[in-house]
Amino acid sequence: MSKNTGKGFTKQELKLLNSLNTPEKIQDFLDNLPTNWEPEGDTCISPIRVLRENRGHCIEAAMFAAMVLQMHGHEPLILDLTANRKDQDHVIALFKRDGHWGAIAKSNHYCLGYRDAVHRTVRELVMTYFHEYLNRAGEKTLRSFSKPINLKRFDKKGWRTAESDVWYIPETIVAAPHMRILTAKQERQLRHADEFTRDVNNIERQKKGV
Repeated sequence: MSKNTGKGFTKQELKLLNSLNTPEKIQDFLDNLPTNWEPEGDTCISPIRVLRENRGHCIEAAMFAAMVLQMHGHEPLILDLTANRKDQDHVIALFKRDGHWGAIAKSNHYCLGYRDAVHRTVRELVMTYFHEYLNRAGEKTLRSFSKPINLKRFDKKGWRTAESDVWYIPETIVAAPHMRILTAKQERQLRHADEFTRDVNNIERQKKGV
């Protein structure tokens, strides 16, 4: 582990982070991490606060995953998935293994989580999220994705251990170029998910307030 990436953490915290030495272990940790429901308003807490406050939502978890991946030899990459106006965006952490892309992600819905490193391109990985990226009406809402964003660009700002919210990261994500997935004609031809698919998709991993 790099001394720079571990700076600011206690020995006990570093022991935990050292144990999360594979993407699979990081995902298991995030699956059991309580969701940050933001009861006091919008947040974008740093990885050290995710650890100490024992909570996180998708972008906070993606930043945490990127940091831990870097501690174990990967680049700290995140990627933005953008939806249409009828749904919410999603942020994932990327990793590469044997030349193929995978993803770590925290979502309250099963379909927007982990992806094994079997995808030859980032777009190929992104498209695995398309079919079940649904709103409650059953509309397929995924529309574009950003290029991978390397969080090392924020090292001088101390993004890993900041005590205040790191809003400059989502601001950068929003401003980043995004690649559209569909043509206008393809959007018009999309089939709504059937009732069974909607029901399965709406099963939640964690209940709000629990």
